[in-house]
Amino acid sequence: MSHASRRAALRGLLRTADVEALLVTDLVNVRYLTGFTGSQASLLLHVDGDAASRFCTDGRYDTQSAEEVGDLERMIDRGGALALATSADDLGVTRLGFESDVVTVDQHEALVDAAGDTVLLHRTPGLVGRLRLVKDETEIAALRAACAVADSALADLIAAGGLRSGRSERDVSYDLETRMRARGAEGPSFPTIVAAGPHSAVPHHRPTDSSMRRGDLVKIDFGALVDGYHSDMTRTVVLGRAAGWQRDLHALVAAAQEVGRARLTPGAQVVDVDAAAREVVAGAGYGDEFVHGLGHGVGLQIHEPPLLGPTGTGALQVGMVVTVEPGVYLPGRGGVRIEDTLIVRNGVPEVLTRSPRELLEIG
Repeated sequence: MSHASRRAALRGLLRTADVEALLVTDLVNVRYLTGFTGSQASLLLHVDGDAASRFCTDGRYDTQSAEEVGDLERMIDRGGALALATSADDLGVTRLGFESDVVTVDQHEALVDAAGDTVLLHRTPGLVGRLRLVKDETEIAALRAACAVADSALADLIAAGGLRSGRSERDVSYDLETRMRARGAEGPSFPTIVAAGPHSAVPHHRPTDSSMRRGDLVKIDFGALVDGYHSDMTRTVVLGRAAGWQRDLHALVAAAQEVGRARLTPGAQVVDVDAAAREVVAGAGYGDEFVHGLGHGVGLQIHEPPLLGPTGTGALQVGMVVTVEPGVYLPGRGGVRIEDTLIVRNGVPEVLTRSPRELLEIG
């Protein structure tokens, strides 16, 4: 799907919202609609078509925007969104939607002043986000590539002996990120989590210089960024022979994850998907140790709607890309999380992260 096709789809939502144009100021949404990858830009999307729409960035991105956004009229103006709001009257706009879930109170006041008395601003939160919920084939191709890079990097790390006693969490994190970059990633999706021993019981532990030891559970949560799209995967291994409690804990989380994956069907309520996996953990007596949601959407951002959790809303749709990542964390001992990135399909969900899920005993 082209960026022009996405803009055309959004215009249907503008008509429903009863606005003549939408001022897009969220930079991720601007990229989704135009392909622009710079750090400053806004878009005024007119309901009458691209000819009446305007893209605005500053002089730093004149050449880049000409290459990336060649199908829209461009404004080079440091005023950005304010310049677009000022131009709305000239474009025949009297009802201008804005991303009220993004714009601050102070920014709104400035936009009202810039738009003037003839243009009324209307709150239109989440319109672009509604389109981004379901990924098109261009997005899925990028997500599939990002997951493949992460899979390959982890396999290479293990084969090269990168997970071994005496090595620090920080070294492993850096090593894995370097291997992803060597395979074409722009960088990691987020700071790579490597958590060994008791640290594995901290869901978002930051790697330290502490050394991994034989007998440690090692939790690795990481992803690759490819063409602006993120992958997300967690695997938990043991250095050396696994103890009985480690095997049992890993088996429990694996069972919960299997249930969660199986519930990724079109029409399923996200809270029900979470509840099904959570019930497996609670039934084993560890409900209080599963301290986060089951998963989340993935795309141009590492955390996107929908949220698969007790506070999530809505139902799954074909083409949504989500994670399933139950975890159980025992303070002072260790924790296990198993996470995959999947596409909701009409039949069995498609798993994009292919690294082995079974408990690996390394070294």
